[in-house]
Amino acid sequence: MRSSRPVAGGGRCTALAAISLSAALVPLSSAHAAGDGPSGGTPALTAAATGTFGRAADALFTGRTTALVEGTSSGRTALKAAGGVRLTAAEARSETGALASLHGTRSRLASLGEAYTGSDTEVTVDSIRLRGRTATVQVTENTTLTYARIRGDEPDTTAFVAHHELTFAARPDGTWQLTGEHLTGQGPRPVNAPLPVGMGAEVRPNDVVDAPRSAITYPARAKAKNLGTGAKYRYAAMAAYAEKYWQNYNTTYRRYNSDGGDCTNFLSQSLYAGGWKQVTNSDADYGTWYSRKTADSDTWVGVNEWSWFTQTTRRTTALANAYQMDVGDVLQIDFDKDGAKDHSMLTTYRSASGVPYLTYHSDDTYRRSLPSVIAANPNAAFYAYRS
Repeated sequence: MRSSRPVAGGGRCTALAAISLSAALVPLSSAHAAGDGPSGGTPALTAAATGTFGRAADALFTGRTTALVEGTSSGRTALKAAGGVRLTAAEARSETGALASLHGTRSRLASLGEAYTGSDTEVTVDSIRLRGRTATVQVTENTTLTYARIRGDEPDTTAFVAHHELTFAARPDGTWQLTGEHLTGQGPRPVNAPLPVGMGAEVRPNDVVDAPRSAITYPARAKAKNLGTGAKYRYAAMAAYAEKYWQNYNTTYRRYNSDGGDCTNFLSQSLYAGGWKQVTNSDADYGTWYSRKTADSDTWVGVNEWSWFTQTTRRTTALANAYQMDVGDVLQIDFDKDGAKDHSMLTTYRSASGVPYLTYHSDDTYRRSLPSVIAANPNAAFYAYRS
């Protein structure tokens, strides 16, 4: 990804999912500040508390994902069964609205010809910061969804990695309470998350070609593409690279996850693996495209800059409809339709019925279907490119 402004896809969550997360509460350590009873002092974290933070997060995200598979009520049941922690009233209302929101995503997916038959979510606690009586917990969610055989030619699964921050408050009775949660990663919001917050616009130079928006209506007549041995580029190699390194990063290259996002850096790596030539010198604005030991060009790592380079140099052509994409083609998203593109993805699989599947970094995702991206980002603008 990487842009000069904050990333829309990494914005704060809005309403999320399910009211009934009350069950066993997280125990505090018996150690409090000297002279204080259970109602005072700074709590100390125990291994049991740390473990329960992870189980609470796992319950939260498992419930949301389950709602996409089986509907709202079963998502709530999954949250109860996992253990969880007590929510504040505001979080309880927010979680209740989340299942309704995810039910809407599930309905949009169905209208686009997609459903899931199963899911698996695991959460890892990355770090815990304790300040006073508030614990801030960073977690990583790993989710796999199994595609339903609606068209009959879907791949088996899609998978993604998402990063979240949860906050817990210590209560006077020696327990913790979940007070907040939001995404911290970049890219399109995961299919089990709510809409992102919009961001400000970015101005493009006057001397570059900007890509037009693409339609997202299915089906779309396929646009012929040479995928054989005589093709200009090795599209299968692009897809193979992306699917090899979608989660286990290639250490030959820099990572930009903490600097606006790694999606366009990863896209450029994949295109290079498939035969794109680097350009190190140019008199034109955004006329270079390269990765070196000392630096990467803005066009290599920036969403809009990549688009300007590829369109102005005619290295890509715009597709009228995103469903025309084939292996090796690129999709970019402007989450809030402000004119600045926010995220880049590579098509690594296309079903016989004409559905592209996308693989990308930030957050790391394998073979996510175009209908899933559309359903989870209903207010976005889409830009499709023939590479």
